[in-house]
Order: sequence, then structure tokens, then C-alpha cells
Amino acid sequence: MTQTAQATIDGEQFRVRSEPFYQPQGKEIELFAAAYAARLPVMVKGPTGCGKSRFIEYMAWKLDRPLVTVACNEDMTAADLVGRYLLSADGTHWLDGPLTTAARIGAICYLDEIVEARQDTTVVIHPLTDHRRCLPLDKKGELLRAHADFQLVISYNPGYQSLMKDLKQSTKQRFTALDFDYPQAALEGAILVREAGIAPALAEPLVQLAASARRLRGHGLDEGVSTRLLVYAARLIAAGVDPGDACRMALVRPITDDADVRAALEQAIDAVFA
Repeated sequence: MTQTAQATIDGEQFRVRSEPFYQPQGKEIELFAAAYAARLPVMVKGPTGCGKSRFIEYMAWKLDRPLVTVACNEDMTAADLVGRYLLSADGTHWLDGPLTTAARIGAICYLDEIVEARQDTTVVIHPLTDHRRCLPLDKKGELLRAHADFQLVISYNPGYQSLMKDLKQSTKQRFTALDFDYPQAALEGAILVREAGIAPALAEPLVQLAASARRLRGHGLDEGVSTRLLVYAARLIAAGVDPGDACRMALVRPITDDADVRAALEQAIDAVFA
């Protein structure tokens, strides 16, 4: 892609085309909308699989903004976010990274699981999160002023981080924040009914199993059973899989290899679906 061709990119390819299903747990929709109206950066915090990414997708649809999502990882460099020069038959051309693209076109840029990236990588977002709202492209010699509609959103799981994998205060205090958790039982059951097409009478015991597993967090489990995994189990059951087998496949084996913890969870499954 040449420099000239890249300038023609607009937000249409990043649009969320249809309304994602999202069930609010509190005032998060109104609060996020207020933060967007003020163009404030937002940090969403919560356990794995509790709906953080779905919420951001829903808000991009609701606000009618393009959404550029980056799945952060420990090998990600600043160039992966900002951009780099590439060689081609026609010479050397600059290619914007996803963060730069979002800042140019006025998209919501969502950095998922930000702490998975190296800290020397994440500091590049700092100028975009204060009054400057700019992104220095040092290799290109450009100071990019963010589009008026641009917003930066990050997510992370504060309960599953080591001291070596946490956000610096200098980064945290550049964001407003929303706390997420697994939904209340009634709401989680409604999500299973909607997402998997199962009957409410079947959703209820699945939610009970999840609650039992979550009580083991810190006592053999690093993480509880996520709402995402519950939906997987429900979809297997809806496809005709035996409920016990579906729960073992979706709720037990992915989260632990500890024989004692597995036995405890399988006993709970047998009790529910006896």
C-alpha cells in the first residue's frame, strides 16, 4: 500500500454492521457514552469472558463509530501499533499501524488486554490520552493530530496479573474506568437463553454450576468459569450434546488440569444433571 493509497482509507471497513447482543449490568452504557461525548479515554476492567469486548463492540455500534481492535501480546512492538516503513518493488512506503489508522479516521481504538504488551510499547499511547491528543510518528517525521471523533479504550483483567504485568500508574491515571464482573444469576441466565437458544429451565443449572466454580477462585482456580464458557456449554447442549459431557468439555477442561479441582467440579455437574 502506498502512502497516497492509505490516505483514502475511511471508517466504513471498520463499522460494526449489526447490533451486537449486549445486556447491561448497570449504568455502563450511559457512562461510556458520556465519556465518549467528552472524548475521554476509557479503561474497562474485569475477569476473562465477562463481556468487556462485547460491550465495546456494542458501544461502537450504538455511537455509530468505526471500531479498530488490537489483541495485545507480549511480542507486540510500538511499530505494530504506530506503523512502519515497508519495502516494495516501487520503493519504501509507510504503512500506518492500527492505532494510527484509528486516530486518522476518528475510530474507537480498542486495545484488548493491554498488559499483555510490553510497557515500552504501551507508552506510545500516552500523548493520545491527555490534552494533546496527538501521536508522534518519529520514523515518519509526522505529528499526527487525532481526529475529533477518536477515542482510545483499553481493557485488562486486574485479578490475573503479576507484579511484573500490571499497568503503571502513569498509564492508569490517563483513563476513566469502568468495572465489569460476571452478570448476576438472572441476567446471566437470560444471556444463555438469548445466545444459545436454550430453555430458561436449562440455563438455571448452568448458572448455578458457574457460581460453584467461581467460589473456587483462589482455592485451586486462577479464574472462574466465564460467561463465554457458559455460552459454549449451552450451545453444545442445544446441539444435542449430553449436558454433563457439554459441561465437562466447556466448563471444566479449559480452566484446570488439577485432578482434585476437576473432581470437585465434575461432582457438581453430576449433582445438577443427575
